[in-house]
Amino acid sequence: MEPLFFIQTVKLLQVADLIEKDLMLIGCTAIEDKLQDGVPSCIETLSRAGIKIWVLTGDKMETAINIAYACSLINNDMKQFIISSETDEIREVENKGDPLEIARFIKDTVKQELRKCLEEAQHYLHTVSGPKLALVIDGKCLMYALEPSLRGNLLNLSLNCSSVVCCRVSPLQKAQVTSLVKKGARKITLSIGDGANDVSMIQAAHVGIGISGLEGMQAVMASDFSIAQFRFLTDLLLVHGRWSYLRICKVVTYFFYKNLTFTLTQFWFTFQTGFSGQRFYDDWFQSLYNVIFTALPVIIVGLFDKDVSASLSKKYPQLYKEGIRNNFFKWRVVGVWAFFSFYQSLVFYHFVTTSSHNGQNSGGKIFGLWDVSTMAFTCVVVTVNLRLLMICNSITRWHHISVAGSIFAWFVFIFLYSGVMTSYDRQENVFFVIYVLMSTFYFYLSLLLVPIVALLGDFIYLGLQRWFFPSDYQIIQEIHRHEPDDNSSAELLDIGNQLTPDEERSYAISQLPRETSKHTGFAFDSPGYESFFASQQGVYAPQKAWDVARRASMRSQQRTPQNK
Repeated sequence: MEPLFFIQTVKLLQVADLIEKDLMLIGCTAIEDKLQDGVPSCIETLSRAGIKIWVLTGDKMETAINIAYACSLINNDMKQFIISSETDEIREVENKGDPLEIARFIKDTVKQELRKCLEEAQHYLHTVSGPKLALVIDGKCLMYALEPSLRGNLLNLSLNCSSVVCCRVSPLQKAQVTSLVKKGARKITLSIGDGANDVSMIQAAHVGIGISGLEGMQAVMASDFSIAQFRFLTDLLLVHGRWSYLRICKVVTYFFYKNLTFTLTQFWFTFQTGFSGQRFYDDWFQSLYNVIFTALPVIIVGLFDKDVSASLSKKYPQLYKEGIRNNFFKWRVVGVWAFFSFYQSLVFYHFVTTSSHNGQNSGGKIFGLWDVSTMAFTCVVVTVNLRLLMICNSITRWHHISVAGSIFAWFVFIFLYSGVMTSYDRQENVFFVIYVLMSTFYFYLSLLLVPIVALLGDFIYLGLQRWFFPSDYQIIQEIHRHEPDDNSSAELLDIGNQLTPDEERSYAISQLPRETSKHTGFAFDSPGYESFFASQQGVYAPQKAWDVARRASMRSQQRTPQNK
């Protein structure tokens, strides 16, 4: 396939030489292709967040390097590895016109360059004060570097570099490079592009983002997320992406905790029943535990919880590294939740059963199985809902409503469920149980002491962890704990400070007062009002052509006296 490719290229060049002769230049057109506003600062912020950024572009090498310098991906302090096909040796071989010899020579050259750069990179990495590394490779060399025999060296060299720039690459090569990092390095990849030539790259990555711009909507239609400008990637990753990671981690681990606690409580009961299969809880208790009694609070946490505000997330992009290190979903975190589930289940079962041995109701009867199990289940519902509040970084009124509503829903259910019995059901086990329990002092004492004892271990652990081994976001919380939350005005002000000069001018004009003539309709407002008020505000707003024409027509219009 390689010789056929070079033969086709040579034939096309020969045909172009035959056609492009004795032509008269009439005119030319060009498309402005420049970086959007805020791209360099966005890339610099993402780099501080620990995200490795690769540039895959179809531009020539000089343009690609200039873009990398403008985006702070490459600087003069970096050691640059440049693998290019634009060398004198390769040109000399290409001039001979032998496709097989050209392919063999370029492949050998790329192989030697990769080996040499990899050895040099490993040498710099072993030094204490070695410079950061950057790799620049063009599409022709990349074609051979992506072959099975060389892609391992390419991947190792690229992972050792802080920045990678691939220029003159085709859409297929963009997808191949993305798949190489995705499958070879087993890293989470994100691709962002704005044109149809980026579609394959966007689809090859774990997460694809399309920019809705002047190059069509193909990238947007093929992406997972769509943004209007590249600089919005900072908010998408460092703010909303990070919040989503924290919420998902809390939701998953909390589901594991509350179900393990509920199950272990029944497990301890089997030791007293000799593993006979006797159930500890009523069937409806088990069915509605995850559906009603503990469902709403965890949904609220998954929607509204956030550790720091949006402005602080962008001010300290290093907070994003906690997600890269997966600090909140490790086996250690799961083990801590499992330990406290084990501890709390022992408290629920043995505290309630032991304290009920000598308990009696108002009629003098001792408590039975369903009295004890209903008491234990009440403590479980109250405790796991209160435990959720202890892991929330921001508690709103919706958290209070959901937790109080879940506990209230349990009492409403048990009052109705234990107060009604018909001849067609088997509710005789729990009939009137809650009424008997609430008529005793044992119920209120247990409802107060059991959750306190169960949550005491969590409270001590969280306090010691925050005091002696704080996470990065907890340090930021302590630094800014006396500052007001910037949910509305400050955040809007921060967005306003990021506007471009043209956007600031448009926004200032939109805020100017409007004067409407009393004698004309909405479409015939007083001409030139924008320019007048803009000059008063110190904003330059040139007069529009239709305002000038309308003013001239109004001056030439003859005024006739009204007939009385």
